[in-house]
Amino acid sequence: MNLSTLRPAQGTTARKRIGRGPGSGLGGTSTRGHKGAKSRSGYSRKFGFEGGQMPLQRRLPKFGFKNPNRVEYTPVNLDAIVRMLENNPAEKITVADFVAAGLAHKDARIKVLGNGELNSKVAVEAHAFSKSAEEAIKNAGGEATKVQ
Repeated sequence: MNLSTLRPAQGTTARKRIGRGPGSGLGGTSTRGHKGAKSRSGYSRKFGFEGGQMPLQRRLPKFGFKNPNRVEYTPVNLDAIVRMLENNPAEKITVADFVAAGLAHKDARIKVLGNGELNSKVAVEAHAFSKSAEEAIKNAGGEATKVQ
């Protein structure tokens, strides 16, 4: 074996070494072209920047309304309550039980919705109930209590 006959492995190519003099063919402007922001060091385009033209999000009119007093509820369906009762049967389910089961965040307000069938007698405490959920809980012999 002779060091002068060594070659790189088949299929490998050397990376482009930009800005290493005119002999490399990649010197001078170093593939950045002439002038302009993109040719400068430290250039990073801001999201939504359109070259100085008024950006789309500023051309479009504002619309809609965000109610500052809106109360956000975390929905919990009856079928989720049934699954909770399968894992550990209880006669009463409180807000803390929903948090422990991972169905709501500890500071969240909970609204029980009527998707699913409840067939066991259970007292449920939550911040709000849909009419169908409240009816289903009462029909099963349970109790729906609103907590503040």
